[in-house]
Formats: sequence, C-alpha cells, structure tokens
Amino acid sequence: MIIFLISIASVLLITTLYFIYRAYVLAGVLADAEEYIKDVEDLSTYMYRQIDSSYEEMKRVDHLGAFHEDDESGTTFAMLKDVVEKLHKEFNAEKKEAE
Repeated sequence: MIIFLISIASVLLITTLYFIYRAYVLAGVLADAEEYIKDVEDLSTYMYRQIDSSYEEMKRVDHLGAFHEDDESGTTFAMLKDVVEKLHKEFNAEKKEAE
C-alpha cells in the first residue's frame, strides 16, 4: 500500500513539475512575442514618419511644378513622387483604420 502511495505521489510530483516547466517556457515565448510586436510597431511608426517627411519634401521641391515630365529628370521625379504619394496614402489609410 505504501509503495502504491509513493508511486502516485511521484507521478503527481513529476506531472506538477512538468506543468510548471511548460508554464515557464510559455511565459518566455509570450514575452518574446510581445517584444517582437513592439519592435514591429516601432518600425512601422518610423517608416510612416519617413514616408510622411519624404512626401512633404517632394511637395516642397516641386511646389511650382519645376520638374517637367518631358525630360529624363522630370520623368524620374514624377515616378518617385507617385511612389511616395501611394505609400503616403496607404499608410494614412492604415493609420485611420487603427484609430
């Protein structure tokens, strides 16, 4: 009878220790995931600021329409401006959805 009780106590102790270990590991994984999410949010905020400042700078540079699309530099400028405007609209849409 005593051997039976010791066996059951051993199994319960091992099971308990296993669950404590799993809880510890999962808590670490959760902490890593939270840190990753924060890093991604910080990167997204940084990218939004960069795109926004690029958009404002492009508008400032071409405020008089000085770059005409009939030459190579004007075409390149127009293409870059289009890309920045698309990114600006996309990030503004995501920011509005988040609010």
